[in-house]
Amino acid sequence: MPSYEQLRELLDPATTVLMTVECQQGVVGPESALPELAEQARESGALGNVARLVSAAHQAGTQVLHAVAERRPDGRGANHNARLFRAAGRLPVQQLSGTKAVRIAPPIEVSEEDFVVRRLHGLSPLAGTGVDPLLRNLGCRTLLVTGVSANVAIPNAVFDAVNLGYTAVVPADAIAGAPADYTPAMIRNTLALVATVTTTDDVLGVWKRSRPHA
Repeated sequence: MPSYEQLRELLDPATTVLMTVECQQGVVGPESALPELAEQARESGALGNVARLVSAAHQAGTQVLHAVAERRPDGRGANHNARLFRAAGRLPVQQLSGTKAVRIAPPIEVSEEDFVVRRLHGLSPLAGTGVDPLLRNLGCRTLLVTGVSANVAIPNAVFDAVNLGYTAVVPADAIAGAPADYTPAMIRNTLALVATVTTTDDVLGVWKRSRPHA
C-alpha cells in the first residue's frame, strides 16, 4: 500500500477526479439485472464505500463523475459483437435510457456539481464516451476508479486511464465483482501492476486533512 505522503501527492483535490462506474439501480440496486454482482457490491461493503468516497469528495472539492451504461429501447447503436452483450439483451431488467435502472443507486448521493456521463455502447467508461476530454479540461491527473464490475468495466477503465496518461488509483474495498473471490485475485494479479491500490479509509484520511477547515 502507498504511504500517506504518496497518496497526498496523488490525490490532490484540484487534479483528481473520482469516477463511479455503473453504480446504477439496474446493476447494484435491489432490482438488479445481475443479482449476484449486486449482492457482492452490497455485502462486501463496496457500494457503501463508494458512497463514503463520493461524500468526502464533495466536501474536499474533488470532482465526481458517474459513468452509467445504458441502451436505447430500440437497441440502436449498441454493441452485439460479444457474448456479454447478447446475454445482457436477454436479462429481465434492461438498462434503458430514462428508466429507474440507470439512476445512480443509493446510498450514493449525486450533487449538482457532479458529471453523469452515459454511454450507449462498448465496455469502457472512457473510450468513445467523451470522458477523456472532460478530464483534461478539468485538469485531471489522477483518476480514482470505483464501482463495478471487477470482471469487466473496472479493469477496462483502469487500462484506458493508464493508456491515456492518467495515474489510476483504485480503493480495493470500493470495487466489486462476482464471484466474491475473483475481485481480490484480479486486484493482486492485474490492477496492482498498473494502478496504485489503496483503501477507502486511506483516501478519506488524505481528503480530510486537505480540507480548508481540517
